[in-house]
Parts: sequence; structure tokens; C-alpha cells
Amino acid sequence: MSAAQNRLKVVFMGTPDFAVPTLKKVAEHFDIVAVYSQPDRPVGRGLELKPTPVKKAALELGLSVFQPEKLNAPGEFEKLQAFAPDFIVVVAYGHILRQNVLDLPKYTCVNVHSSLLPRWRGAAPIHHALLAGDSETGVTTMKMVLALDAGDIYLTSKTPITDRETLPELHDRLALMGADLIVPTLRGLASGEIRGIPQDESLVTIAPKLTKEMEQIRGTETVREIDLRIRALNPWPGVSVFFELPNGKTERLKIKEAVPRPEWKKTPGALNETAGTLIVGLADGALELTRVQPEGKKEMDAASFLNGLKGRSLSLPLKIKS
Repeated sequence: MSAAQNRLKVVFMGTPDFAVPTLKKVAEHFDIVAVYSQPDRPVGRGLELKPTPVKKAALELGLSVFQPEKLNAPGEFEKLQAFAPDFIVVVAYGHILRQNVLDLPKYTCVNVHSSLLPRWRGAAPIHHALLAGDSETGVTTMKMVLALDAGDIYLTSKTPITDRETLPELHDRLALMGADLIVPTLRGLASGEIRGIPQDESLVTIAPKLTKEMEQIRGTETVREIDLRIRALNPWPGVSVFFELPNGKTERLKIKEAVPRPEWKKTPGALNETAGTLIVGLADGALELTRVQPEGKKEMDAASFLNGLKGRSLSLPLKIKS
């Protein structure tokens, strides 16, 4: 490792928790001259402005943070240009970079992407790897280009997806794996030891944004499909059952954790209490709900939910889309 590599100047661009481990790793080894993150947004009932996870971590590291609404706003490119970075490192920033920004660094713009490209290009790669039941996934460092996640691949790191792994668990593992890739990627590019490898376009799959419509169970889905969705769509949009009470009111019950019970044959499209268990019947079996969140209440285990029924039996048809 040369002294020149230690002095590499980096502009870091990122916003959510996933980007924080990479920010910290870059700060350990290189000179971060500026951090860019999304503007603070109002959250909660009080609509209090909350800093992004990257901004919070950057300020704790004593780094300068910039939060333009748009990078192409007047004067923003000139401000960025003045930093004269060797690299721009981007991790889930949330802004599209135009060609003038992509061309700005001495070396290149490097993205840390949470999939094994070219599989799962797009906004929600971790979710879609789980939804598809993939046996493995990983992280990729790549050259940023105008086309979505289509740049040359620098380094990859693979990991198996365990049988009951959830989105938060896999997210946190991949965030640390991405951080471990960034230093060898930047050093290899600066020394000329790493050259990008073009992606195989025949293997591309797309991971589009999640939608609220993914929350509701459909009658044609199997136990495995619903189980994968529960593990992949936590915390948002989640998976819920909707049922109609005798008074005509429709209530939502969000499923936080469930155990597949393909051997249990229950009426499809019904929510049942059976011997102290909470069960959703599906076409090829059932799901035993172990943790739920009733509408307007906190998450709880199924036993607490059933105790809250105060002796009322629960055997309700679900409002399921066909």
C-alpha cells in the first residue's frame, strides 16, 4: 500500500443504515472530503426533522455533510467539483447521478450494490432475493453508469441465505460485507490491479420498488410464497390479513412472524383460533402466526393477541384477493 493510496480523496454519497458501515470503513482508510446525503425529512406524529443515518454517522466522525434536494440545482455541481475527488463512493444515495458527476472523479464513481449483479438490478435487491427464494446472494462493487446498475463489476462477495433468514438479518449482514469490499476495490482501481468486468446482459433480473399492494395475501398463493413474503417484506409494506367483524368493520392484522404448516389442512381463506394457536388457511396448507400486530396496537405474540379476545372465539373469513 502506497502513501498515495492512503491520501486518496473520496466524496461519499449515501443515505440509509445500509450505507453506514461502508462510510465508516472508507473513513478509516481514506480522506473523505465531503459526505452527501438526502435532506432531513419529518417523521413521526410530531413531524420532527430527523437526520439520515449517514448524516448522523458522518457528523459523529467529524465530516462535512451536504444535503441538496437535487444535485443538478444551480451551483451544486460546481461545489462538488471543487472537492476534486479521486473517487465518488455511492451506497443507496437516492439521487440519480448525471454524466457530468459520473465523469468528475479522477478514477471513477463506485457503487456498492446489495446483490450479485447482474441478478437483481434495481431498488429492492435484498427483498427480491428473499421473495424469489434464492439460495444465495451477496454484494457487488461496480462502476456507475447512466443505465440502472449496468456498470462493469469490480469485486463480489457471496453468502448463502439461511432457511429462516429475514430481511433485517440479511440486510445487516450484507451491509457489513459491502463495507469489507470497498477498501480493496478503491485500492485495486487506484493501483491498476482491478479492471471492471462487463455484466452478462442475458442474466439480468430486475428488483423493482416495493408497493403497498404487496401487503395483502392472494388466494392463489402457496404457504411457501406467503412465508417468503413475511420474511422479505418486514418492516414495510409487511404482510397482513384483513377480516370483517360482525359489525361490518374491516380490520388489519399484520403478520410479523409465522411458521409454515403445510401438513395442516385448514379452510383456505380463513383465520382460525385452534387449541391456542392462530392459523391462516391456504390452498396447500396453513401458516401458524406466532407474532402479529393488530391495527393501531404494538407488535405482540399470538398468545397475547388471543388473550385480548377476552373469551371470544375467532373463526373469520379473510378478505383475500383472488
